[in-house]
Formats: sequence, structure tokens, C-alpha cells
Amino acid sequence: MQSRFGGSGARRAGLLAAALPLLLAPALARAQGADAAAGRAKVEAACAACHGANGVSVADNIPNLAGQKAAYLENQLRALKSGARRNAVMGAVAAQLSPQDIANVAAYFASLPGASMAGAKSALLPGLAKTSVTLPADHRKTFIMYQTVNRPDINQVRYLYANDVALRAAREGRPLPDGSHLVLEQHAARLDADRKPIVGPDGFFVADRLVNYAVMERGAGWGRDIPENIRNEDWQYAVYAPTRELRTTVNQAECLACHKPLDKDSFTFSIKALTEAAKKR
Repeated sequence: MQSRFGGSGARRAGLLAAALPLLLAPALARAQGADAAAGRAKVEAACAACHGANGVSVADNIPNLAGQKAAYLENQLRALKSGARRNAVMGAVAAQLSPQDIANVAAYFASLPGASMAGAKSALLPGLAKTSVTLPADHRKTFIMYQTVNRPDINQVRYLYANDVALRAAREGRPLPDGSHLVLEQHAARLDADRKPIVGPDGFFVADRLVNYAVMERGAGWGRDIPENIRNEDWQYAVYAPTRELRTTVNQAECLACHKPLDKDSFTFSIKALTEAAKKR
């Protein structure tokens, strides 16, 4: 039998069934106690460094979350928190969110309008837009190279250097103190005719060209203006171009979040290699 709306009763029932989850979503959020106002406070404290306080991200490689569906955001955050979805930056942040925080953050982002124009970006947070980290004038002579690492996933070979302050602390088994300074050189590997990295006699890729200097340094009070959820005590980070110019568009929040879980290792992925090298000197 045709309905007065121009479709069959079965079709109407199907449309109603499809629309039901959308109709019930606000009620479900209320039943779960999602609090968008509390979500805003958590976003400003924990998410704004990358995704922007208004859900418009600070960089093209970070998604906008404004106007995204709450259920989708909750599912993704739960997966990141549990480890079912792996992302070094977001996993570290989501691990610090309670189930209530997740519901609140999702509700807040879902309540926002999307970006007003294509390519819109939020400004970096003031405490992250600047860095105190320097690139030493001649680290290859004044620092010690303590590790070489192949990165086949991105066809790079990396050389890591440390200053005397970091070496001394590592040798003595102490956490790396203020004044510690580490430099990582990122080099594109030389490729063969099949576009595979050429391996030298030492087992490491042959360096072709310098891509970046990634630097981490620690100074008294340097973490004061960094959001607590990504703070690495008093470490800060910076990336310098091969010309030794600071790359001002790099958001050190991503470095901070990635290193955040390494609090027992002086926030350093290479602490074991650094300690072994220091003890040989």
C-alpha cells in the first residue's frame, strides 16, 4: 500500500530505522552524561596544541575535528587509548583521558561548526610557537656521535650526537639534567637503480643528503608554559633545515607528545644507546 508521502510502508519503515540513530544521538549523549562545556575545558588544556581550541588544526597533516560526529570521535579516542589504534602522538595523549573526558571532548568538538574556509588553520599555542632550543655551531666536533640508525620505512639514515652534560649523566646512571643537548641528523639514503637504499660495509645506509637537524635540549624552567599533558619536564624541541635555519612551522607539540611516555628514560628514545656509548668513553 502506498503511503500519502509517496512511498510504501516498508520503505517508510526502512527510512525511519536508518534515521533512528541520528534522532537518538542527543538523548544518548545526555544519557552518557557528556558535558560539552567540560569538554571545551579539556580541549583547551589537552587538545588545542594540535587540533586548535575551536577544532581547526594548526597544520595540514593534522585533521580538523570541528563538526565531526561525536560517536566517531569517541570510538577513535577509545581505540587510541586501548592501543587498538596505534599512533605515537595521539596514543600518548589519549592514554591520559578518562572515559568521561573522551565523551566530553567528543561532545564539544561535535558541537562546533566546521572550518569557515578551506585551508584555515589555528595559530600555534604561545608556549609552543617559540623554542629555546639551539643548533650548536659545530656539534660534529664538540659533541659525541653515539648512535647510527637505519630508517627503511622512510629511506633515511640518522646520526645521533650528545653533549658532555648528557654523556656524563648517562655514564653515571642519572636522569639527563638541565644543559643536556642532543642532535639528530636526518639524511636521505642513497638509492640504487631499484630505488632501494644502498648499504655500506658497516651495515648502515649510505647517506646522500641532509634533510633536517632535529634537536632536543633541556633548560631550567623551559617546560613552564607547555601544556601539562604533553610536558616533558623542562625539555624543548626544534627542527632546523640543512641551512641551519629554524623551521618555524614545525609544531613541537608533536615531539613532546611522542616523547611523553618516556619519562622513565629522560624522555629519550635512545637512552640505552647513549648510556652504552658513554660508558665506553
